Amino acid sequence: MLGVDSGGSGLRIALAEATPGGAPRPGGERRTEEPVRTGPGGIDAGHLLAQLLPTARALLDEVAPGGRIEAICVGAAGMATLGGRLRAELPQALAAGLGVRRLALAADAVTGYAGALGEAPGAVVAAGTGMIALGTDLVSWRRADGWGHLLGDLGGGAWIGQRGLTAALRAHDGRPGGSAALLARAEAEFGPMSGLPARIYPRTDRPAALASFAPAVARCATAEEPDDVAVGILREAAREIADSAVAVCPADTAGGIALTGGLFRMGDPLTGPLHAELARRLPRARVVPAAGTPLDGALQIAAGLALGASHLPEDPALLHIVDHRG
Repeated sequence: MLGVDSGGSGLRIALAEATPGGAPRPGGERRTEEPVRTGPGGIDAGHLLAQLLPTARALLDEVAPGGRIEAICVGAAGMATLGGRLRAELPQALAAGLGVRRLALAADAVTGYAGALGEAPGAVVAAGTGMIALGTDLVSWRRADGWGHLLGDLGGGAWIGQRGLTAALRAHDGRPGGSAALLARAEAEFGPMSGLPARIYPRTDRPAALASFAPAVARCATAEEPDDVAVGILREAAREIADSAVAVCPADTAGGIALTGGLFRMGDPLTGPLHAELARRLPRARVVPAAGTPLDGALQIAAGLALGASHLPEDPALLHIVDHRG
C-alpha cells in the first residue's frame, strides 16, 4: 500500500505493508521538492500525478520488485475545498498508472488526525501558519476554522504575527495598545514601519510573511521582563484555538485531543494557557501527544482499505473512498 502527503514542501510518498491488528510495516519513503500547483480549477491533478506516478513506480521497483500496490491514500492540503479535480481524475489515473483499485482521497487534516489518534474518537488541532481543528465520534466529522488568514485561522501563526505587527504599528503611531518591545522586533526584522505595507501586501506568501513574526511575539512574551501585549496576544490565541477544539470534540468524550504542528513549538507561553483552557472547558478529554505524522495517517488509512477494516467515517469533501474491486 502507498501513503502520500501533499503539502507546502512537496510530496512525501511512503510504501508499507498492511499488518492486521498492528501499525503498517514501513517499506520505504521518497520525497519530491515541488509543491503541487493550485489554480482556478483547484488542486492541479495533472501536476500531482506527474510527480506521484514515477516516484511511486521507482519506490515499488526498489522495495518490492514485481509487487503491486493494493491500496493508496492521498492526503492533500486544500482537498476539502480545492480537491474537485483530484476526486474526478485520480481514481482512473491511479488505476491505469499503478493498478490501484482501492483509493482514499483525504484532506490533510484527516490524515493528520489518523496519524495522531488513529481510529479513536477525539479531536486534533493542527496549527502552523494557519489553524484547523477536526474531530470525530467515528460516525461523522466536525471541522472548525481552517478558513485562511483573511477569514479565519484564528490563533494560528499568521494570526499571531499579524496581531504582533499591529501592536508594533500602534506603538509607532503613539496609539493605545502598542508595544515598544514588538516595535523594536518588527523594525529589526522588516525595517522602518513606514515601509511595512509595501513589504507585506504584495507578497504571494503573505500568510507565511505574517507568521514569520510569530516567534518574535513569543520571544517578547518570554523576555526577562515579559511584554504584557505579547503575553496577551498568546493568551488570546490560546482561547481561539480552544474555541475550535471545543467545537469539534465529540460531546461527553473521554477521548484524546492532540496538538500538532510547528506553532506549538513556542512552548509554555502558548501551550500553558491553552492546556488550562482545555482542562476547564473539556474536563473529560485528555491532551495527548500525537502518535505519528500525516504521512503515517495516510498509510494507516491505506492499510484499512487494503484489509477492509477502515473505521473512519467517509465524507464527500474530507475522506472520499473509491473501491473498484469486482
